[in-house]
Order: sequence, then C-alpha cells, then structure tokens
Amino acid sequence: MKTTIGFIGGGRITKIFLQGFKNAGLGFESVKVFDPNAETLANLEKLFPEIEKAETAEAAATQKIVFLAVHPPVMMETLQAIKETVTESTTVISLAPKITLEKMASVLKTKKLVRMIPNATSFINEGFNPVTFAGGFDDNEKKQVLKMLKKLGKTVETEEPKLEAYAIASAMLPTYFWFQWNEMEKIAIEMGLTAGEAQKTVSSTLKKAMKLYFKSGLTPAEVMDLIPVKPIGENEPEIKNILNTKLLGLFAKIKP
Repeated sequence: MKTTIGFIGGGRITKIFLQGFKNAGLGFESVKVFDPNAETLANLEKLFPEIEKAETAEAAATQKIVFLAVHPPVMMETLQAIKETVTESTTVISLAPKITLEKMASVLKTKKLVRMIPNATSFINEGFNPVTFAGGFDDNEKKQVLKMLKKLGKTVETEEPKLEAYAIASAMLPTYFWFQWNEMEKIAIEMGLTAGEAQKTVSSTLKKAMKLYFKSGLTPAEVMDLIPVKPIGENEPEIKNILNTKLLGLFAKIKP
C-alpha cells in the first residue's frame, strides 16, 4: 500500500494489526512503532522485523497514517506529545474508548480523525471492528482508510456514542468465554478424551451451538429448552449477576 503507517504503543493491539496486515499481504512503504517499554518493542520486532523502531511518539507520528494504540488514561498526554508533529494531512486513528473525536480535535491540527474499537479476531483477519469518522472526512480518503481496515475483517461504520458499547459487547466479549472453553477442554481430557478429541469436541459443538442460537429461527428460550439437563443451571443467576455488575460497571467507567 502506497502509504506509511505509525503506531504509538507497541502492545497487543499493534501485534494484532501487524499480523492481520501481514496475513492479508498488505505492505507499506514504512512502518514505525513507538513504545516506552524497550522489551515490548524488541518482542514486536522479533515477530515483524520489517518495522522501524521509533525513539519517540513524535517520530512515529511523522507517518501519513498514525494509530494511537494507547489506553485512555494516557491518550490526552499522547495527543499533546504529537500535536506539533501531526500535520493537516495526517490521518490519526484512535483505538481507545472514552476519548472522543471532539477531544482529539481540540489538540490536533488535522481534521482527518478516526476512532475504532478493534477486535482480537483481526489477528486472523476476521475482526468485527466498529469505526467512526470525524465530520467532513474526505470521501475518497475515507474509502482508502476503509480499504486498509477491511483487511482486518468486517469494518462497520457506526455513530460515535455507540463505540463504548461495542467495546464491551464485542472487543472484550471473547474474554468472558475463552477461559471457559479452555476449562471444558481440560475437563474432557480428564474424563478420557485425548487433547485432539477434546479440542474438536468443544470447538465443533460451540460452532454449531452458535448457529442454532442465532440462525434457527427459535427464540432464545426455545433454544435453551432443547437440552433438558442443565448441570450448572442453579448457578445461572450468579453468573448473570457477575456479567451485569462487572460489564455495566466497566461501561460506566469508559463512557466519555
């Protein structure tokens, strides 16, 4: 792709994006990454030797497209650090919740601002990534940005106030279930299945269960009634309470 990209923050999401772009065969004229942690940057460079380590956030911000892969508490500080480097022609894409386009615009010269809530499944190019563009974003340039982001999976344009809901309901969603799937594999092995059989059993059943729940035309209650024995049914109220308490509490914290 005939452009340059920079990442401020070299952690998990930068690794996910670089892997997704690599899988898709998407190359760039140059890729600069800054992270204050030298070990994080060194580990990233081992995986992606083509990247150029930037010594400062400002150095990474010299690229044509700049991804802000930092947590909300340090976002404003990061924007202040790069405000003299970012030009009116720079496209800046924030990957964090909470900090709005309006707040970004209050610091940066460029009007080419984007917010995106990325999904870990972008690692295998099957992400579900909601995105919002600042008003007045040039249509042709928007198409080019979307063309790049769509290499990571499904990219959905949405209203900015919905982004934090997507962070809870999509971006963090796998974390509520992955450890349970892993535990089920261990239990299956303990009961006598091989590791391969356990993985296939859990994986295949989950895929078909999702298809049944979302595609059968049955109501959720009707789907759940198809299996009469519910070994952890008595714990459902407790689990639901944990989900509601933790997730709605977190949503309240990350809302702008």
